[in-house]
Amino acid sequence: MISLLVTGVYTELSQVTNNATRGTTPQVTVKKHMCKLMAVLALILLCIAVAGCDDKTAISAAQAETHKDSAASVIRKGNVMEVPEGSPLRTRLLIGTVDVSEIERPLTAPGVIEAVAEKLVKVAPPVPGRIIRLQRTLGDAVKAGDPLFTLDSAEISSARSEYTKARNTQAQAQRDFARQKLLFDADITAKKDYEAAQLSMDSADSDAHTAADRLAQLGVAKQSHTRSEYVLRSPISGRVIEMAGSQGGYWNDINAPIMTVADLSTVWLTANVAERDLRQVFIGQKAHITLNAYPDQQVEGIVRYVGELLDPETRSVKVRVAIANADGRFRPGMFAHVAFDGQKQEALTIPLSAIQQNGLEVRVFIEQGAHHYTPRTVTVGAQLHDRVEVTSGLKAGDRIVIKDGVLLND
Repeated sequence: MISLLVTGVYTELSQVTNNATRGTTPQVTVKKHMCKLMAVLALILLCIAVAGCDDKTAISAAQAETHKDSAASVIRKGNVMEVPEGSPLRTRLLIGTVDVSEIERPLTAPGVIEAVAEKLVKVAPPVPGRIIRLQRTLGDAVKAGDPLFTLDSAEISSARSEYTKARNTQAQAQRDFARQKLLFDADITAKKDYEAAQLSMDSADSDAHTAADRLAQLGVAKQSHTRSEYVLRSPISGRVIEMAGSQGGYWNDINAPIMTVADLSTVWLTANVAERDLRQVFIGQKAHITLNAYPDQQVEGIVRYVGELLDPETRSVKVRVAIANADGRFRPGMFAHVAFDGQKQEALTIPLSAIQQNGLEVRVFIEQGAHHYTPRTVTVGAQLHDRVEVTSGLKAGDRIVIKDGVLLND
């Protein structure tokens, strides 16, 4: 509004000056107009000055009132914070006591899913040969004793041949000994001939047993319609989880498995527990497992084994947890995190909302008297949902600010 008035006065002055210059308006009239316009202009400037003074007064009053309210909220007296009467903090601050609670300190550790060692068998042939038949393939379920694959092996043929020769030699030695015994009993032959026949029979028996044991070790039937074929059978019930050989291929390395059979109905969760935490784990302890593959599903298990040896490089011990795996979701090699239930013990706890962070220190406000509070540095331990353990700085029964204590901070 004031700017419009000033603009109008300036325009009027310009018109009067131009008319006076052209001589279209008498000098007396020009002077009268000039005087009026100057008076109006002076009045406008006076209004501006008055308005400015009022605004400054209002701002100063508002600032003073705000400072007054702020100063009245908390009054600091040395290390004590006083909340005076009339302060809005009196209705906002909530006081509670330090309690003694029974808590558990859970222990967490990384882990990996592994097959149970005694339920995983890498099936390698004991002799080289050609794979002429695959009775099972990758993913097939098998029972103990089921045939897995058939080899055609020259070594199997040789072992059967040696067994047959040993059996024939044994039979001949037994017949010779029987004749020599009859002759010796009738005093027809010398004793040395009788003893020689007995030694020959004992040697033949030993060779026959050795050849039979060789076939048994290979898992080969003593009688077969094909002397060179060898059927390798599954030693356990489970499922074929790996397969390296193919039908028709020649397998020369007897240390390399053709198939791997595993029973994964139960698997191990193997966790590496640090040396400093070893005292917190024990057999029979409950464990809560979260796998990276299923982050929204927690699995429970029981500690079945705590390692006897400490890894010198990682300074950790292997702890194994048994997990039921009937549906086969948990596969060896999966990564996981495990939380072991801690042993229950009594400890001081306070609400998490009572904790105030002051630089590198953690502190709470203790009530010294009615509406008088003092900051106290504390040491905290395990966090338990909405409460936290206090290991030093407080004692049971202390009254502390548990809500809006941040308003008392400097």
